[in-house]
Amino acid sequence: MKPKRHHTFHETRLRVRYAETDQMGVVYHANHLIWFEVGRVELMRQMGFSYRDLEREDGRFIAVAEATCRYRAPVYYDEEVVVRTRLKAVREKVVVFSYELLRADNRTLLAEGETTHIVTDSQMQVAVLPEKYLRAFRAALGK
Repeated sequence: MKPKRHHTFHETRLRVRYAETDQMGVVYHANHLIWFEVGRVELMRQMGFSYRDLEREDGRFIAVAEATCRYRAPVYYDEEVVVRTRLKAVREKVVVFSYELLRADNRTLLAEGETTHIVTDSQMQVAVLPEKYLRAFRAALGK
């Protein structure tokens, strides 16, 4: 059995705002996906580039093709949470990220998820990821 590779990850801390909760005082479920996006953007920034660079300079977009979220525990107003984001896989036309949402004070797993992205051009046609990004993503995977 091969040893598990330690992929690049990023942790982003967020404090739950009142507007992100529902009538029961629990974070509304769709906000988890927004927090996943925050983590993804920050992971890419840690890797040395931004979504803006990808879009404006290279005319490439990574459109969400699939998103999953498994809710493990409720999250409440004013709690501090950590979004741990990892690059899970990359191919020329597909990028996959995984996420864990943790309670900051005790690291309780609140949710986990994954997003699969298709690389597109500005007309939303499937395209190849430019080599500089492909290299950065592969380096993050230890390849």
